Amino acid sequence: MKKFRFWNNLIGWIVFGIAALTYLLTLEPTASLWDCGEFISSAYKLQVGHPPGAPLFMLMARFFSLFAGGDVTRVAVMINALSGLASAFTILFLFWTISHLARKIIAPDGLFTTGRLIAIFGSAAVGSLAYTFSDSFWFSAVEAEVYATSSLFTAVVFWAMLKWENVADEKHANRWLIFIAYLMGLSIGVHLLNLLTIPALVLIYYFRKYQPTTKGFIYALLIGMVILGAMMYGVISGVIKVASWFELAFVNGFGLPFNSGVIFYAALLVSLIIIGIRYTIHHRKVLLNTIILCFTVALIGYSSYATIVIRALADPPMDENSPDNVFALLSYLNREQYGDRPLFKGQYYSAPIIDVAEGDNEYAQLNGKYVVIYKKPKYVFAPELTGFFPRMWSNDPSHIRVYQDWGKVKGKPVRITGRDGKTQTYIRPTFAENLRFFIGYQLGYMYFRYFMWNFSGRQNDNQGDGGITNGNWITGIDAIDSMMLGDQASLPEYRKNIPSRNTYYMLPLLLGIIGLLYQLQREKDEKASAFSRRRKDFWVVFTLFFMTGIAIVIYLNQTPLQPRERDYSYVGSFYAFSIWIGLGVAAIWEVLGRKRETLKAILVTALCLLLVPGIMAKENWDDHDRSGRYTTRDLAANYLKTCAPGAILFTNGDNDTFPLWYCQEVEGIRTDVRVCNLMLLNMDWYIDQMKRKAYESDPLPLSMTRDKYVSGRRNQIYLLDRIKEPITVEDAVKFVLSDDPRTKTIPNYPELVDHIPGKNFRIPVDTSVVLANGTVKRKDASLIEPFVPWNISRNSISKSEFAVMDLFATNKWHRPVYFASVGTEGSFGLNDYTQLEGFAWRFVPIKTPDRNFFTYGRIDTDILYDNLMNKFHWGRMNAPDVYLDFFTVRTIAIVRMRSQFNRLAEALLQEGKKDSALNVLDRIMELTPNSKVPYDYFTPGTIEGYYKAGATARANQILDEFAEILDKDLSYFFGLKKKFTERASIEIQECLQNLQQLMILARTYNQNEKASKLEQNFTFYYQQFQNL
Repeated sequence: MKKFRFWNNLIGWIVFGIAALTYLLTLEPTASLWDCGEFISSAYKLQVGHPPGAPLFMLMARFFSLFAGGDVTRVAVMINALSGLASAFTILFLFWTISHLARKIIAPDGLFTTGRLIAIFGSAAVGSLAYTFSDSFWFSAVEAEVYATSSLFTAVVFWAMLKWENVADEKHANRWLIFIAYLMGLSIGVHLLNLLTIPALVLIYYFRKYQPTTKGFIYALLIGMVILGAMMYGVISGVIKVASWFELAFVNGFGLPFNSGVIFYAALLVSLIIIGIRYTIHHRKVLLNTIILCFTVALIGYSSYATIVIRALADPPMDENSPDNVFALLSYLNREQYGDRPLFKGQYYSAPIIDVAEGDNEYAQLNGKYVVIYKKPKYVFAPELTGFFPRMWSNDPSHIRVYQDWGKVKGKPVRITGRDGKTQTYIRPTFAENLRFFIGYQLGYMYFRYFMWNFSGRQNDNQGDGGITNGNWITGIDAIDSMMLGDQASLPEYRKNIPSRNTYYMLPLLLGIIGLLYQLQREKDEKASAFSRRRKDFWVVFTLFFMTGIAIVIYLNQTPLQPRERDYSYVGSFYAFSIWIGLGVAAIWEVLGRKRETLKAILVTALCLLLVPGIMAKENWDDHDRSGRYTTRDLAANYLKTCAPGAILFTNGDNDTFPLWYCQEVEGIRTDVRVCNLMLLNMDWYIDQMKRKAYESDPLPLSMTRDKYVSGRRNQIYLLDRIKEPITVEDAVKFVLSDDPRTKTIPNYPELVDHIPGKNFRIPVDTSVVLANGTVKRKDASLIEPFVPWNISRNSISKSEFAVMDLFATNKWHRPVYFASVGTEGSFGLNDYTQLEGFAWRFVPIKTPDRNFFTYGRIDTDILYDNLMNKFHWGRMNAPDVYLDFFTVRTIAIVRMRSQFNRLAEALLQEGKKDSALNVLDRIMELTPNSKVPYDYFTPGTIEGYYKAGATARANQILDEFAEILDKDLSYFFGLKKKFTERASIEIQECLQNLQQLMILARTYNQNEKASKLEQNFTFYYQQFQNL
């Protein structure tokens, strides 16, 4: 055994070194997209991130940030390194887990021959290195997200339970259980995924302590689920829930100060724990003592959440949900901001609301008491359209289309009388259709597809849409892939050769299945039993696999059209399967027989290392290597650099907000600009933050006081088309903020309602102000309009939109206002009154009617040229050693980078600055070559710019390249079987649209030969498309 331990530790650390080196070499050197910028920001200055928070991760990341040595540009890479090292330690514990399980099979008698040792450690090395180079785990390992650290906790607690198994009969074995409970408590401060290991841990305990039976096995699983529920609803929210009862009683009932109830409750809880521990020691209640100690240390670990409250009380610039009291903390932990979804019983998507009941109270601290400010609505749906296990539940129209497509919904008509007394017919999906959606989409597309990415192959890193070209799993075996996605032999070369196309030929999958079957086998000397020596471990690993995969799918009940792929949620499941991959090596070795076992062990290990982790490393390195890529940070900084001093910048989603927060909070870039997320502006706590000064940025100019916008008040303001004349925004705001009942009264409606009696508004313009602060240059003074019309066609506006109306009324043009996007709700329909200055559009009192989607806003060539050509940085996006993944390329399209350069070139040509225009066009082609950013719907604009500038040869070159790509794609799509061609209809339409644009350009600029050929191709393919 001593020899086994020595080699187990040595080889384990070698594997750790390989994993650590891999991740540290491929780390992103700055913030990534999505939540990473927010996590880095919250960690660096100990601020409060989105619910339910990750305080332990925040503290660990803060520690790692100290190694930046005061260089703020190094903070992100240091925090990214936390993920890299946590992932490497995960691999270490996976190695030790597999070696433990393999040892129980290969050397149950404790005899360790050289052949046996090589087989055991070969199994552990292959399984752990396969997981090292797996797609989803590697992705999380090189960025500042919680999933890598969460995986480490999962690996450690599972390994620790196996260590307990080794010493379960010894005197102090329960120390391992207490250690595991402490890790569980700590892990809550990172992510809840770790808790899903509990049923598997209970099985290990059961199999070690009891003679297993089917009945006992079921009871053990049920006990595991009860403990899991107790942790989630008893410890995490239950402890805080009870604290809120004490707080309410002490403050509102006894008239004591705020937090007195929480302090008393904490003291009471600690006292009860001490009494319980003393009692169990005195009366030798070992089991009860262990349970109390486990609860205690879990609570100690969970206490990292005190950091969230402490920091929220300090009102930091980033203080999401502001959980500064026990009630706000409870809402924060329960993720109430995101709403809820049915699990085992609830509504189908077609169910109408027949009643609105009063839900939980929302409290605010006012005048020394907790006052109910809002009763959260609890919607009651028609019972005829509710059912068991509803998977198709969202009433979002875009979701309904996917439900109907994947579920092949025909349904059954149901007549229901609504709240208005009218009877309508609704379609109720059948339970079979509901299950079809669950199995096909939720399980198949949103889990099994991810599973196969990791162990079979991945078509590309494009976000999947159900078609044949984006984000599917593949094998690399043309015969199999062609059955799923159409003929792969004729696939255009550029699609075959993209870095994110990774093929493992199903070898990891097959090896894992071999390991699974191997663990299911019983020993030759055993009677047939579901709980033979091997099978007991199989049930443990399978439970871990199920709970961290399929169980998550069932619990989340996700809606379709998620904003990003969710494979990172299921890495625990992939971890469990990697155990079977490792055991597959032992299985092959055993099948080959025990003669010359050492040589066979060496050969099997070497071959499996080469064919599984070897191929995975080779295939995945080029698209998982983020070293040298600064694109996310620089694009975010360009947003901020676009803005004039002291500006207000309205943003919308995660990727045009979190990276900007990172730039300001960590690197201190343009902290005079106030970034205001319009989605968060619906929340009272966010308005509070916007009304506070942050660094060099003054508060948002808002007139409404907190009592006017507190949660539950003015959530929705109705617009009534009663006054046809335009209403000034000042008058509209005063009307809504008035508490006079006459301003809430609507004729023939019994309730008082926040509303505005008009839909047409005007924003007055102070010419002297806009000229003085540079909103409009003096040379354009004659273009200034006396007011900006603002017409809203909808019947209501949100709190966020009303806050913007208040800002327009209060700001009076003193501070510059910018929109991160136009042509959407993010610019409030004010597209005609914007000026493109870079990555954002400035709100100006000059009307510039838009011609189409590409041409919103006027252009000041001096400002735009200086920004695009001089001030902005581009994150090495065109460097040969940098890979741009799908979402980075999509971000480049969203910010309309090519379009901004095209428009600048066009404006410069109109001013007669041909050389400058050509410089601009050359620069965008240099930054976004087709090899890095594939040609898209903005590319014809670049071609046209070259034609207009007289650079016909350059224009023709790009046109020919683009036309050739489109021709190859269309030829491929129409060469497929009809069922596959139909699944590519969106891509075909995009190709035809671009081909038509090229044809028009060639004809317009007298490239008649090219135009004729393009027209011939377009007609040929368009006719085929019409025949689909």
